[in-house]
Amino acid sequence: MVLSEPARVIAFHYVISGTMVLQITRDKVVEVGGGSIVLLPRNDPHTLASRRGLKPVPGDKLVEVDPGAGLARIRHGGGGDLTRIVCGFVGTESDCHPLIDALPSTLVLDLNGRPAGEWIFTSFRYAAQELAAARAGSATVLAKLSELMFVEAVRCYLDALPANERGWLSGLRDPAVGKALALLHSDLARPWTADELARQVYLSRSTFADRFTALIGAPPMTYLTRWRMQVASQRLRESRRSVAEISADVGYESEIAFARAFKRHFSVSPAQWRKDINGR
Repeated sequence: MVLSEPARVIAFHYVISGTMVLQITRDKVVEVGGGSIVLLPRNDPHTLASRRGLKPVPGDKLVEVDPGAGLARIRHGGGGDLTRIVCGFVGTESDCHPLIDALPSTLVLDLNGRPAGEWIFTSFRYAAQELAAARAGSATVLAKLSELMFVEAVRCYLDALPANERGWLSGLRDPAVGKALALLHSDLARPWTADELARQVYLSRSTFADRFTALIGAPPMTYLTRWRMQVASQRLRESRRSVAEISADVGYESEIAFARAFKRHFSVSPAQWRKDINGR
Protein backbone atom coordinates (compact mmCIF):
# COMPACT_ATOMS: atom_id res chain seq x y z
CA MET A 1 0.00 0.00 0.00
CA VAL A 2 1.40 3.41 -0.95
CA LEU A 3 0.89 5.84 1.94
CA SER A 4 2.57 9.17 2.56
CA GLU A 5 2.87 8.48 6.30
CA PRO A 6 1.86 4.89 7.13
CA ALA A 7 0.82 4.29 10.72
CA ARG A 8 2.67 0.99 10.71
CA VAL A 9 5.41 -0.46 8.55
CA ILE A 10 5.93 -4.13 7.68
CA ALA A 11 9.47 -4.30 6.35
CA PHE A 12 10.77 -7.01 4.04
CA HIS A 13 14.11 -8.11 2.60
CA TYR A 14 14.18 -10.34 -0.47
CA VAL A 15 17.51 -12.08 -1.11
CA ILE A 16 18.19 -12.33 -4.83
CA SER A 17 21.57 -14.01 -4.40
CA GLY A 18 24.16 -14.69 -1.72
CA THR A 19 23.56 -14.98 2.03
CA MET A 20 21.76 -12.56 4.35
CA VAL A 21 22.06 -12.57 8.14
CA LEU A 22 19.32 -10.56 9.83
CA GLN A 23 19.63 -9.91 13.56
CA ILE A 24 17.06 -8.28 15.84
CA THR A 25 18.63 -9.13 19.19
CA ARG A 26 21.61 -11.17 20.31
CA ASP A 27 19.39 -14.25 20.44
CA LYS A 28 17.20 -13.56 17.41
CA VAL A 29 19.24 -14.24 14.28
CA VAL A 30 17.87 -15.35 10.91
CA GLU A 31 20.18 -16.57 8.14
CA VAL A 32 18.79 -17.17 4.66
CA GLY A 33 20.03 -17.58 1.10
CA GLY A 34 18.91 -16.56 -2.36
CA GLY A 35 15.23 -17.00 -3.09
CA SER A 36 14.11 -16.29 0.49
CA ILE A 37 12.18 -13.37 1.91
CA VAL A 38 12.30 -12.20 5.53
CA LEU A 39 9.43 -10.02 6.70
CA LEU A 40 9.34 -8.02 9.93
CA PRO A 41 5.64 -7.47 10.79
CA ARG A 42 6.46 -4.81 13.39
CA ASN A 43 9.64 -3.52 11.73
CA ASP A 44 11.76 -4.15 14.82
CA PRO A 45 15.22 -2.49 14.71
CA HIS A 46 17.59 -4.91 13.00
CA THR A 47 20.94 -5.30 11.30
CA LEU A 48 21.74 -6.91 7.95
CA ALA A 49 24.98 -8.60 6.99
CA SER A 50 26.38 -11.12 4.51
CA ARG A 51 27.89 -13.15 7.35
CA ARG A 52 27.99 -13.18 11.15
CA GLY A 53 30.48 -11.22 13.19
CA LEU A 54 30.73 -8.11 11.03
CA LYS A 55 30.68 -4.68 12.64
CA PRO A 56 27.38 -2.84 12.04
CA VAL A 57 27.35 0.46 10.15
CA PRO A 58 24.35 2.88 10.21
CA GLY A 59 22.39 2.30 7.03
CA ASP A 60 21.17 5.87 6.64
CA LYS A 61 24.73 6.98 5.91
CA LEU A 62 25.01 4.49 3.06
CA VAL A 63 21.81 5.19 1.15
CA GLU A 64 22.32 6.57 -2.35
CA VAL A 65 19.18 8.50 -3.27
CA ASP A 66 18.19 8.50 -6.92
CA PRO A 67 17.50 12.12 -7.95
CA GLY A 68 15.03 10.78 -10.49
CA ALA A 69 12.86 9.36 -7.67
CA GLY A 70 13.72 5.80 -8.62
CA LEU A 71 15.16 3.11 -6.35
CA ALA A 72 17.47 4.12 -3.53
CA ARG A 73 20.58 1.94 -3.33
CA ILE A 74 23.15 0.79 -0.82
CA ARG A 75 26.53 -0.50 -1.92
CA HIS A 76 28.70 -1.60 0.97
CA GLY A 77 31.51 -3.95 1.86
CA GLY A 78 33.76 -5.84 -0.49
CA GLY A 79 36.21 -8.67 -0.52
CA GLY A 80 33.67 -11.39 0.19
CA ASP A 81 30.86 -13.10 -1.66
CA LEU A 82 28.34 -10.74 -3.23
CA THR A 83 24.86 -10.55 -1.68
CA ARG A 84 22.06 -8.79 -3.54
CA ILE A 85 18.89 -7.82 -1.66
CA VAL A 86 15.68 -5.96 -2.52
CA CYS A 87 14.26 -4.16 0.53
CA GLY A 88 10.90 -2.51 0.94
CA PHE A 89 7.83 -2.23 3.12
CA VAL A 90 4.09 -2.59 3.23
CA GLY A 91 2.37 0.32 4.98
CA THR A 92 -0.89 0.15 6.90
CA GLU A 93 -3.32 2.87 7.89
CA SER A 94 -3.85 1.37 11.33
CA ASP A 95 -1.22 1.04 14.05
CA CYS A 96 -3.15 -1.77 15.73
CA HIS A 97 -4.35 -4.96 14.11
CA PRO A 98 -4.74 -8.38 15.71
CA LEU A 99 -3.25 -10.19 12.71
CA ILE A 100 0.00 -8.23 12.77
CA ASP A 101 0.12 -8.26 16.57
CA ALA A 102 -0.20 -12.06 16.58
CA LEU A 103 2.65 -12.66 14.13
CA PRO A 104 6.20 -13.40 15.29
CA SER A 105 8.96 -10.78 14.96
CA THR A 106 10.15 -12.36 11.70
CA LEU A 107 8.48 -14.39 8.96
CA VAL A 108 10.67 -16.35 6.55
CA LEU A 109 9.28 -17.31 3.16
CA ASP A 110 11.54 -19.62 1.16
CA LEU A 111 10.40 -19.37 -2.45
CA ASN A 112 12.76 -22.03 -3.75
CA GLY A 113 10.72 -24.84 -5.22
CA ARG A 114 7.42 -23.09 -4.52
CA PRO A 115 4.97 -22.50 -7.40
CA ALA A 116 4.97 -18.74 -6.70
CA GLY A 117 8.75 -18.51 -6.37
CA GLU A 118 9.74 -17.87 -9.97
CA TRP A 119 6.78 -15.58 -10.54
CA ILE A 120 7.63 -13.41 -7.51
CA PHE A 121 11.32 -13.27 -8.47
CA THR A 122 10.54 -12.28 -12.06
CA SER A 123 7.95 -9.72 -10.95
CA PHE A 124 10.33 -8.13 -8.43
CA ARG A 125 13.07 -7.87 -11.02
CA TYR A 126 10.69 -6.32 -13.54
CA ALA A 127 9.17 -3.88 -11.02
CA ALA A 128 12.61 -2.84 -9.80
CA GLN A 129 13.75 -2.16 -13.35
CA GLU A 130 10.62 -0.15 -14.06
CA LEU A 131 11.04 1.91 -10.88
CA ALA A 132 14.72 2.51 -11.58
CA ALA A 133 13.74 3.81 -15.01
CA ALA A 134 11.10 6.07 -13.37
CA ARG A 135 8.32 4.73 -15.59
CA ALA A 136 4.74 5.66 -14.75
CA GLY A 137 2.92 3.20 -12.50
CA SER A 138 6.03 1.28 -11.47
CA ALA A 139 5.72 2.22 -7.78
CA THR A 140 2.13 0.94 -7.73
CA VAL A 141 3.21 -2.35 -9.28
CA LEU A 142 5.90 -2.83 -6.66
CA ALA A 143 3.46 -1.91 -3.85
CA LYS A 144 0.87 -4.46 -4.98
CA LEU A 145 3.55 -7.11 -5.35
CA SER A 146 4.69 -6.40 -1.80
CA GLU A 147 1.14 -6.86 -0.51
CA LEU A 148 0.77 -10.20 -2.32
CA MET A 149 4.11 -11.35 -0.93
CA PHE A 150 2.98 -10.51 2.62
CA VAL A 151 -0.25 -12.46 2.13
CA GLU A 152 1.71 -15.47 0.84
CA ALA A 153 4.05 -15.33 3.85
CA VAL A 154 1.13 -15.24 6.31
CA ARG A 155 -0.52 -18.16 4.52
CA CYS A 156 2.64 -20.23 4.81
CA TYR A 157 2.92 -19.36 8.50
CA LEU A 158 -0.70 -20.35 9.14
CA ASP A 159 -0.20 -23.66 7.32
CA ALA A 160 2.76 -24.43 9.58
CA LEU A 161 0.93 -23.76 12.87
CA PRO A 162 0.37 -26.85 15.06
CA ALA A 163 -3.15 -28.26 14.94
CA ASN A 164 -3.67 -27.54 18.66
CA GLU A 165 -2.51 -23.92 18.42
CA ARG A 166 -4.88 -21.38 19.97
CA GLY A 167 -5.21 -17.66 19.40
CA TRP A 168 -6.22 -15.13 16.76
CA LEU A 169 -4.28 -16.79 13.94
CA SER A 170 -5.80 -20.20 14.65
CA GLY A 171 -9.20 -18.56 14.60
CA LEU A 172 -8.37 -17.11 11.21
CA ARG A 173 -7.51 -20.60 9.97
CA ASP A 174 -10.87 -22.01 11.09
CA PRO A 175 -13.46 -21.56 8.28
CA ALA A 176 -16.34 -20.44 10.50
CA VAL A 177 -14.39 -18.34 13.00
CA GLY A 178 -12.22 -16.89 10.25
CA LYS A 179 -15.30 -15.76 8.32
CA ALA A 180 -16.78 -14.26 11.49
CA LEU A 181 -13.58 -12.30 12.13
CA ALA A 182 -13.62 -11.02 8.55
CA LEU A 183 -17.24 -9.91 8.93
CA LEU A 184 -16.54 -8.07 12.18
CA HIS A 185 -13.48 -6.28 10.85
CA SER A 186 -15.03 -5.34 7.51
CA ASP A 187 -18.23 -3.87 8.98
CA LEU A 188 -17.42 -2.67 12.48
CA ALA A 189 -20.39 -0.29 12.70
CA ARG A 190 -22.99 -2.98 12.08
CA PRO A 191 -25.07 -3.90 15.18
CA TRP A 192 -23.68 -7.43 15.38
CA THR A 193 -25.07 -10.09 17.70
CA ALA A 194 -23.81 -13.58 18.37
CA ASP A 195 -27.00 -14.93 16.75
CA GLU A 196 -26.40 -12.94 13.56
CA LEU A 197 -22.77 -14.03 13.32
CA ALA A 198 -23.75 -17.65 13.86
CA ARG A 199 -26.30 -17.41 11.03
CA GLN A 200 -23.69 -15.86 8.74
CA VAL A 201 -21.29 -18.79 9.28
CA TYR A 202 -24.05 -21.46 9.22
CA LEU A 203 -23.63 -22.69 12.79
CA SER A 204 -25.93 -22.81 15.78
CA ARG A 205 -25.39 -20.00 18.24
CA SER A 206 -24.00 -22.30 20.94
CA THR A 207 -21.66 -24.17 18.59
CA PHE A 208 -20.35 -20.92 17.10
CA ALA A 209 -19.87 -19.24 20.48
CA ASP A 210 -18.04 -22.27 21.89
CA ARG A 211 -15.74 -22.57 18.88
CA PHE A 212 -15.01 -18.83 18.75
CA THR A 213 -14.25 -18.69 22.47
CA ALA A 214 -12.04 -21.77 22.38
CA LEU A 215 -9.91 -20.44 19.50
CA ILE A 216 -9.85 -16.69 20.21
CA GLY A 217 -9.90 -16.83 24.00
CA ALA A 218 -12.93 -14.56 24.40
CA PRO A 219 -16.64 -14.72 23.45
CA PRO A 220 -17.62 -13.06 20.14
CA MET A 221 -19.21 -9.97 21.67
CA THR A 222 -16.35 -9.46 24.12
CA TYR A 223 -13.88 -9.63 21.24
CA LEU A 224 -15.98 -7.17 19.22
CA THR A 225 -16.10 -4.68 22.08
CA ARG A 226 -12.33 -4.86 22.59
CA TRP A 227 -11.69 -4.31 18.89
CA ARG A 228 -14.12 -1.39 18.76
CA MET A 229 -12.30 0.22 21.67
CA GLN A 230 -8.92 -0.20 19.94
CA VAL A 231 -10.22 1.38 16.74
CA ALA A 232 -11.94 4.17 18.66
CA SER A 233 -8.79 4.99 20.64
CA GLN A 234 -6.77 5.16 17.44
CA ARG A 235 -9.25 7.54 15.82
CA LEU A 236 -9.40 9.71 18.91
CA ARG A 237 -5.62 10.01 18.76
CA GLU A 238 -5.14 10.45 15.02
CA SER A 239 -8.23 12.33 13.82
CA ARG A 240 -10.22 15.43 14.67
CA ARG A 241 -13.56 13.65 14.41
CA SER A 242 -15.91 14.30 17.29
CA VAL A 243 -16.60 11.70 19.96
CA ALA A 244 -20.13 11.34 18.57
CA GLU A 245 -18.82 10.65 15.06
CA ILE A 246 -16.31 8.11 16.31
CA SER A 247 -18.90 6.36 18.45
CA ALA A 248 -21.04 5.90 15.32
CA ASP A 249 -18.01 4.72 13.34
CA VAL A 250 -17.46 1.83 15.74
CA GLY A 251 -21.08 0.76 16.06
CA TYR A 252 -22.61 2.75 18.92
CA GLU A 253 -25.90 4.52 18.25
CA SER A 254 -25.62 6.41 21.53
CA GLU A 255 -22.64 8.56 22.44
CA ILE A 256 -23.44 7.91 26.10
CA ALA A 257 -23.29 4.13 25.62
CA PHE A 258 -19.99 4.49 23.79
CA ALA A 259 -18.56 6.70 26.55
CA ARG A 260 -19.54 4.16 29.19
CA ALA A 261 -17.96 1.27 27.27
CA PHE A 262 -14.83 3.33 26.62
CA LYS A 263 -14.45 4.27 30.29
CA ARG A 264 -14.88 0.63 31.36
CA HIS A 265 -12.05 -0.30 28.98
CA PHE A 266 -9.64 2.60 29.52
CA SER A 267 -10.79 3.94 32.93
CA VAL A 268 -11.24 7.46 31.50
CA SER A 269 -13.76 9.14 29.23
CA PRO A 270 -13.05 9.41 25.48
CA ALA A 271 -12.57 13.17 25.73
CA GLN A 272 -10.14 12.88 28.63
CA TRP A 273 -8.26 10.04 26.89
CA ARG A 274 -7.81 12.19 23.78
CA LYS A 275 -6.63 15.12 25.88
CA ASP A 276 -4.14 12.99 27.81
CA ILE A 277 -2.73 11.13 24.80
CA ASN A 278 -2.28 14.29 22.73
CA GLY A 279 -0.88 16.31 25.62
CA ARG A 280 -3.49 18.97 25.45
